[in-house]
Amino acid sequence: MKLNPWGSANIDNYSKLFEEFGISNFESVLNTLKDPHKYMKRKIIFGHRGYELIVDAIENKKPFSVMSGFMPSGNAHLGAKMVMDEIIWHQKKGGSAFVGIADREAHSVRGMSWKLCREIGINEYILSLIAFGYEPDGLIYFQSECEVVKDLCFELGIKANFSELSAIYGFDGATNVSHMVSALSQSADILQPQVEEWGGPKPTVVPVGADQDPHIRLTRGLASKMNLFKIEQRTTKDGICFLSIRSKGAPSAALKKIKKLLPWDAKLFKGHMDVKTNDFNALSNIVSKVEIEFGGYAFIPPVSIYHRFMSGLQGGKMSSSVPESHIALTDTPKDGAKKVKQASTGGRATLKEQKELGGNPDNCSVFELMLFHLIEDDKDIAEIYSECKEGNISCGTCKVRASELMFEFLKDHGEERKIAKERLGEYGLSVN
Repeated sequence: MKLNPWGSANIDNYSKLFEEFGISNFESVLNTLKDPHKYMKRKIIFGHRGYELIVDAIENKKPFSVMSGFMPSGNAHLGAKMVMDEIIWHQKKGGSAFVGIADREAHSVRGMSWKLCREIGINEYILSLIAFGYEPDGLIYFQSECEVVKDLCFELGIKANFSELSAIYGFDGATNVSHMVSALSQSADILQPQVEEWGGPKPTVVPVGADQDPHIRLTRGLASKMNLFKIEQRTTKDGICFLSIRSKGAPSAALKKIKKLLPWDAKLFKGHMDVKTNDFNALSNIVSKVEIEFGGYAFIPPVSIYHRFMSGLQGGKMSSSVPESHIALTDTPKDGAKKVKQASTGGRATLKEQKELGGNPDNCSVFELMLFHLIEDDKDIAEIYSECKEGNISCGTCKVRASELMFEFLKDHGEERKIAKERLGEYGLSVN
């Protein structure tokens, strides 16, 4: 399986991602959350990398961040809304929120002008993000205007090479250099919440579709390479466990400084130090503080969660370049409702067959709209699913209900977008 962040996503078997890319099943952490998002409960969010750190931060009121972004190359549709929903949910759970508009990516990969990137970024994405409830204490920025991201991108470039980028993304001799830089810009976006300017190292979760996992893998690798130290668990010949701090080019004075701060016995060697403790978190906090003091970053590898993709309204893939396949957040209520009525379903060829054999809500774009976006009540959505499977409800009935809900959703969202436009100044933004 090949994941391409710049291609049309088409993942038929999500379980393959667990084995081939090391993504963990989200069910492993679902029960540890007291108030999970509906995407989590409905198994729309299916996988994660390291989300245990975020659960711990949420439940114990510890600092954490949420970060994701949008490439301003076309209409923001319901797929983008999923990312917005996840960002806002984590923000409400106490996370410091960061949203990057990937204009460097759109300019280098799609050939979009800087002016058009800004127009699309604000009018399609930022206004909807604010309308859905993104709070002004979060940061919204354009890559091309963010000095922290640009400087960090340059630093990350020292630790990256063409072979690695080629292996992850499939770059070849025809790939332009700015495209490669845009990939590093994504890593800088993801790690920005951990720089000293924003409070230093903290767990950061990145909500994405599975096609964006290459960015996560690259960034997790670069985060490790950028750090001055690595902490490893070791065992003596007698079976006694301890922790060892390994220097990765750190000044020798840094290891000595760490030793002075330790509350445990430790033995200092050239390039490493063995510490008589198994308290990884406490040791990590001490090492991080010293690393930052000596000019390092002490990055925590970014956490990620992955959601399923929505199907196209006519079946197959949803594509931002095919208006009939998606509902844009800027569609008129009338147009959105019309698209729902014309959408493909999982129904049988005739009403008689539907009653006898039942429908297939698992392969129905109309049910998917209700499951993902239009119906909040879990009991209600479960009842619709059951009624469809048992043949007690027709596709026409579902389409009428979904189209009415979509009309109201787009109507309300349009009003909220107007209010959001008046509030852009609260987020340090303006429409040129």
